[in-house]
Amino acid sequence: MDMTEKPTAQPDRLLVIDDDVKLCDLVREYLEPEGFDIEAVHDGTRGLERALSAAHALVVLDVMLPGCNGFEVLRRIRAESNIPVLMLTARGEDVDRVVGLEIGADDYLPKPFNPRELAARIRAILRRAARSSDAQSASADTDRISVGDVEMDLGARVVRRAGESIELTGVEFTFLEALLRSAGSVVSRTELSKTVLDRALTPYDRSLDTHASNLRKKLGHRVGGAERIKTIRGVGYLYAIAGVADGES
Repeated sequence: MDMTEKPTAQPDRLLVIDDDVKLCDLVREYLEPEGFDIEAVHDGTRGLERALSAAHALVVLDVMLPGCNGFEVLRRIRAESNIPVLMLTARGEDVDRVVGLEIGADDYLPKPFNPRELAARIRAILRRAARSSDAQSASADTDRISVGDVEMDLGARVVRRAGESIELTGVEFTFLEALLRSAGSVVSRTELSKTVLDRALTPYDRSLDTHASNLRKKLGHRVGGAERIKTIRGVGYLYAIAGVADGES
């Protein structure tokens, strides 16, 4: 066996990167009886090394870390890996939440949190990742969605705009797929929360808004400056078809 070969990620092995040792112990105490195997690391540099080892199914990453903060760790992870990442943020720090999602976090949870909520968020992310993997394996190369100059290759998990590849996170890919499948029609926030985040919509959760904003930035405007993804206030989102003026930006 090649000793330099990276191990295969175990489906229930989680990496927790947090300098709060007591919190890590509490997370382990709660999640191990739920069937998870927990590895805890207490600084950003070592955490990044372990996150890139391909030995884990998911990373729980705190923002405030010694050595290398959580945002920088996430940036470096995303430069090399699509491993799901759940960020832990200080309660009330909306900027941390938005920045984390913009960099590529799959979800976030403010501290202090209920361990049951942490377990639920982790399971939701892992279900989404598993569905994406299954879809990629099952899809033929010809399984594509095209709307205007945007094309999604569902089998290869690739998005192209005018022939140019666009890098999306797993959540952004699922979000865009849902919008393109209903292009020209409004997709409700309730439906998107279930499809994209795998959880019920809650009143103060602005994750969908951040993911929609990220997609707008990555896809850019259509020729002529028209907005692709429109927010329909109080309802949801719409992927606009060229020449059709629907909704409200």
